[in-house]
Amino acid sequence: MKLTKSKIDLQQINALALAYMGDSILDTYVRYRLIASGKVRPHQLHKKATEYVSAKAQAEVLNCLLANGFLTEEEMAVAMRGRNSKPGNVRKNTDLQTYRMSTAFEALIGYLYLLDKYERLDEIIEQTFVLIEKEEGSETNG
Repeated sequence: MKLTKSKIDLQQINALALAYMGDSILDTYVRYRLIASGKVRPHQLHKKATEYVSAKAQAEVLNCLLANGFLTEEEMAVAMRGRNSKPGNVRKNTDLQTYRMSTAFEALIGYLYLLDKYERLDEIIEQTFVLIEKEEGSETNG
C-alpha cells in the first residue's frame, strides 16, 4: 500500500491535529535512533524513549529552541498556535503549562512533516537529541 499525501491547508487544520501527527513522527524518529544505537530490548527501548517523548522533555526542548533563536518566525507562529490550543484533557503527572509547550512542539513537528520540510524537520529533531542528551549528561554528572 502506498501512502500518498493530499494537499492539506495547514493554516486551517486544528493545531491539535498537527500535534497528533507530530507526536507520531517524533516517536518514529526516537525509535529509529534507539534501535540504530543498539538498544533492542523492549523495556530498555520504552524506558529510554520516554526520556525523549515526555511532555517535560518536549517543553524544555521548545523553550531552548525559542531562547536560542533556532526557529523561524513561521515555525514560532505554528508552535504558538499549538501552545494556545485548548486541550481536552491534561495528563495528571503534567502541569498545564508544560502540556501546552509540549503540544506546541508536537504541532511544529507535525506541521513540518506535512509540508514535506524533511531537512528542517531533521535539523530540529537533531537539536532535540542534542539538548536532551546534554541535559541527561548534566544530571548524571551533577
